[in-house]
Amino acid sequence: MPESKNASKDTNALEVSVSELSGKLKRTVEDQFGHVRVRGEISGYRGPHSSGHSYFALKDDRARIDAIIWKGQNAKLAHKPEEGLEVIASGKLTTYPGRSSYQIVIDHIEPAGAGALMALLEQRKKALASEGLFADERKQLIPFMPRVIGVVTSPTGAVIRDILHRLMDRYPVHVIVWPVRVQGETSGREVANGVYQLNRFGDGTDWPKPDLIIVARGGGSLEDLWGFNDEALVRSVAASDIPVISAVGHETDWTLVDYAADLRMPTPTAAAEKAVPIKADLEAHLANLSARLRAAVSRVAETRRTSLRATSRGLPSLDNLLALPRRAFDEAAAGLGRNLVQRVERASFSYERAAGGLRPLLLEKRLAASGELLARQIENHQRALRNATRSKRQRFDDRAGRLSPDVLNRPISMAQRNLSQAANKLRPEPLVQRVSAGRDASNKAFARVDRLTTASLAQAKERFERAERMRESLSYKSVIQRGYAVLRDDAGALVDNASNVAVGDNIHVEMRDGSFGANVTDTNAAPPAKVAQSATVSKPKTPKKAAKPPATDQGNLF
Repeated sequence: MPESKNASKDTNALEVSVSELSGKLKRTVEDQFGHVRVRGEISGYRGPHSSGHSYFALKDDRARIDAIIWKGQNAKLAHKPEEGLEVIASGKLTTYPGRSSYQIVIDHIEPAGAGALMALLEQRKKALASEGLFADERKQLIPFMPRVIGVVTSPTGAVIRDILHRLMDRYPVHVIVWPVRVQGETSGREVANGVYQLNRFGDGTDWPKPDLIIVARGGGSLEDLWGFNDEALVRSVAASDIPVISAVGHETDWTLVDYAADLRMPTPTAAAEKAVPIKADLEAHLANLSARLRAAVSRVAETRRTSLRATSRGLPSLDNLLALPRRAFDEAAAGLGRNLVQRVERASFSYERAAGGLRPLLLEKRLAASGELLARQIENHQRALRNATRSKRQRFDDRAGRLSPDVLNRPISMAQRNLSQAANKLRPEPLVQRVSAGRDASNKAFARVDRLTTASLAQAKERFERAERMRESLSYKSVIQRGYAVLRDDAGALVDNASNVAVGDNIHVEMRDGSFGANVTDTNAAPPAKVAQSATVSKPKTPKKAAKPPATDQGNLF
C-alpha cells in the first residue's frame, strides 16, 4: 500500500489516510477472525430486505454485534432467523468502512441447544395451529384399499425396505418411491417437494396418481428429525389433495408434520400395516360372504319352488281348462259342412234370380225409363233456373227503387229528431226536478230513522221496567214485607240454620219496618203456645161450587 513520503518534524510516524486505515483494520479483522461461532439472541430482525439480504443484530446481556446474511446464503439456511431466538451463528467478521463498524457475515445458523429448539418448535406449532393447519376438519379419510401408494423417504435406508416388505406380506400394491434426504438442511424442502410432485401425478403424466402418500423416516434425535418440523413441509402436507400418513421416528418422536398429516403412525411398519388390509383376511371374508349368498339364494329358490307347487295344486288341470273350448270346436266343425251347403244353395238362387232380370227386353225398358227420367230432370232444372233469374231481377228492381232521395233522407231526419230529444233532456228543469225528488226522499228517510229510533228506545225502556219489576219481586225484601225477618251475625253473614248460632252470640234482625240487635239466650227453646195453636188452626174449607152441566151442543170427550 502506498504511504506518504512526508514525515512530521516532531515524529517519525508515517501519515495514512482514513481509507488506508480502514482497509488495514478490515484486513486485520478478517485475517484474525476468518471463521467464528457466536452465540447470542437475534434482535431487530424484520425479515429479508427488498434486496434479499437479511440485516439484524446478535446480542447478550453485555454486548451487541451487527449481523448480515447475504441473499444467496439466506435460501440455503436450514433454520431461518426469528426475532428473540437464541442461536449459534457461524461466519466471519468484517468491517464496514462507511460507518467504522464491524459485523459478522453469517453462513450458518442453528438454535442454541435442545431447549432453544423445543422453544422454537413450540412457537412454530402455535403459529401454524392458529392458521387451522392442524384442525380435525381438514383431515381426510384413509382409503381402505389403495391401488397406488406414494412413499416419500430415503431410497437407501431400512425404512423403505420395511415398508415394501410389509406391503408385500399383507396386500401387494403399486408403490411409487420419491427419493429424498431425510436429514440435513435441505431435507424439509425435499420432502415438501416430494409431496407436491406426487399430487401432480396423473395430470397429463404417464405416472398413475397415488391414492395414499406415506412420509416415513426412522428414529433419531431432535436435531436429526428437525427437517420434518419445516414450515414449508407442514403447509405442503396440509394442502395435499391425497391423504397423507406420517410415520416419522418412533412412538415417542413427534414432529409438526405428524399434526398436519391425516393420520400419524408410530413407525413406518405400522404405517404400511394401516395403509392396506390383509389379503388373506379379505379372501376369507369374501369366501364367507359368497357361501352365505349361495345359501341365501338356495333358500329363496326352495321357498319359491315350494310356494309354486302349492299354488299349482290349487289350479285346475289342463283338461278341465280345455274341455269347453274343445266342445265348442267340435260343434263348430260338425256344423261347418251344413252351413257351407246352405250358403252355396242361397248363392245359386240369388244368381239365378239376377240372371232372369238381365234379359234384353227388360234392359231396353229400363233404358227408356231412365231416358224419360233424365229428360224430366233437365226440364225441371231449366224451369228452376228461369224462376231464380226472374226472382233475382225483381229483387234488384225493388232495391233500386228504394234508393230514391226520400228513402235516403229518412235516416237523416230520424237522427235529427233523436238529437233534439237528447238536447231537451239536458235542460236545467229536469235536473232541478231530480234534485227536489232526491231531497224529498232524504227527508222521508230521516223521518223514518227518527220514528225507528223512538220506537227502539220505548221498547228498551219497557224491557228495563219489566226487568226491574222482576228484580223487586225476586228480592228478599218482598219476602220481609209478608212478615218474615232476616238474621245476620256480627260479620254480616246470613244465619240460615239454628246450628250456626250459640248462646251469647249477637245477631242482627232485619224486618219490614226496621232492624234491631238481639242476643241468643237459648238454642233449644220451644216455640210459644200461641204460635203453636195458630199453626194447628186451619181455615174452614170453602164448599166447591157445583160444576155447570156441559153444553148440549158439545159432545162428551170420553
